[in-house]
Amino acid sequence: MGVSLSISGLTVLGSGGRTLLRLPQLDVPAGSIIGIEGPSGAGKSTLLYALAGLLEAEGQVRWGDQDILRLGPAQRARFRATGIGMIFQDFLLFEELTADQNAALTALFRPARERAALRQHASSWLTSLGLGADAARRSVASFSGGERQRVAIARAMAAKAPVLLADEPTASLDRATADRLIDDLVTLARTTGTTLIAVSHDPHLIARMDRVLTITDGKLTGDRGKVK
Repeated sequence: MGVSLSISGLTVLGSGGRTLLRLPQLDVPAGSIIGIEGPSGAGKSTLLYALAGLLEAEGQVRWGDQDILRLGPAQRARFRATGIGMIFQDFLLFEELTADQNAALTALFRPARERAALRQHASSWLTSLGLGADAARRSVASFSGGERQRVAIARAMAAKAPVLLADEPTASLDRATADRLIDDLVTLARTTGTTLIAVSHDPHLIARMDRVLTITDGKLTGDRGKVK
């Protein structure tokens, strides 16, 4: 089941005190499927990283009853390990590890009794995304950009977290693979109640979202499909 999100007075500052993002108020019910669109450099990824507690910010970012901006770095990392699956635009894989090992990385942060099932879930996602057993045993250092993105997606999906944040998840994929991924993301969110928030320039992905936020110059300038 997903988790609700409540943002209040969120401000992210860059170098020299420049405002990168200012979001006075945003409420997202648990299980929402949300796309974030806008021009390059508008603050979309900044918002996503703030939601994950990966940026220092002012205000409140409350997942359920937990305001992650009030947590220290170690507490935020623990919260992400169990509460948030994240697909990064630049993959963030460990070059020396195999695809299987990268995809199952979350298992290191889970109780021993959960690790085998999580590794199996990661392997299943790799296969679903077109990376079979042979590819899964190779180091990701030899992978193409599209293959790396699939490993990163499998890692996020394997976590079975109540929240899934995706930063341009289809950017490095061919159209057919991207469309399959979009189907998988939406199906996962609907069947499990996962709260899905995806930043994307891909109109195919944006069209499948139930609600779409537009970010321009660090501000929320559009909100269509909002549940009344």
